[in-house]
Amino acid sequence: MSNTLKLIISIAIPLLVGGISGFFTDTGVGSWYQTINKPSWNPPGWIFGPVWTTLYVMMGIAMYLVWKKEASAILKKTALSLFAIQLVLNFFWSFIFFNQQQIGWALVEIIAMWVFILLTIFAFANVSKTAAWLLVPYISWVSFATILTYTIWQLNK
Repeated sequence: MSNTLKLIISIAIPLLVGGISGFFTDTGVGSWYQTINKPSWNPPGWIFGPVWTTLYVMMGIAMYLVWKKEASAILKKTALSLFAIQLVLNFFWSFIFFNQQQIGWALVEIIAMWVFILLTIFAFANVSKTAAWLLVPYISWVSFATILTYTIWQLNK
């Protein structure tokens, strides 16, 4: 498989996951989310689309760098497996929070996602330092989202 095709696939996977999870976000934002208590520092709704799109592209490039790198098969398999797990967790946060409206469970889930992003960063660093660094904005945003989720949970208990 050519590197160009690997790059396209690598970027398409997180964008596809994000697009599908965005469906759950859109259905919840339009009704339920507008009615719950949120902190004064809650970002405006328009910011989430551009931020997540940028992060998904960066995640895809990071995945590509690991996939194409000549490295130990076990290191690559571990790194890409952890990446897949955190991506699945990324998908389910929107579903749990917006579709199921379970803020407490969404908090538990986003903490697990954060842990798997961190593990992915360490695993990527064993294969490609650049790939690991490309995930730093992602874990930073998810750290903010975790604090936001916790705060929303506290405000709506």
